[in-house]
Amino acid sequence: MSEPVLSDATISLVKSTAPTLREHGLAITTRMYEMLFEEHPEVREMFGVPDGEQEKRLAGAVLAYAENIDRIETLVPTVERIAAKHVSSGVEPAHYAIVGDTLLRAMMHVLGEVELAVVEAWGDAYDFLANVFIGIEAQLYQAAPA
Repeated sequence: MSEPVLSDATISLVKSTAPTLREHGLAITTRMYEMLFEEHPEVREMFGVPDGEQEKRLAGAVLAYAENIDRIETLVPTVERIAAKHVSSGVEPAHYAIVGDTLLRAMMHVLGEVELAVVEAWGDAYDFLANVFIGIEAQLYQAAPA
């Protein structure tokens, strides 16, 4: 079975959002965490006390993904570092759907009118990256001492 790939249209649409993310990324991630912790308080302990740094790191990661979505290999070291952090925090595959849904809704909340094609592209791009993380994290969990 072949690995999923992102379509050229998805890559182009996500890449086109980089300038918007550079300007509004922190507002999006701040809103995402507000919504996430309000709707899913059980995940709060995975993120620690919001101090603005987590929001900045996530905004930077989302922007880096948008800017480099056509060169995923450049993100591998960062993805591996984040995956290790996720494992140490107890992130599970089910958490990705929660965060992804909340991130997309926060984007729409902050940006207002967003074309459906852009929302769908980001949904596909998020799912693709989430699956990469889930795969790496599964290997890390398996390799960890019991």
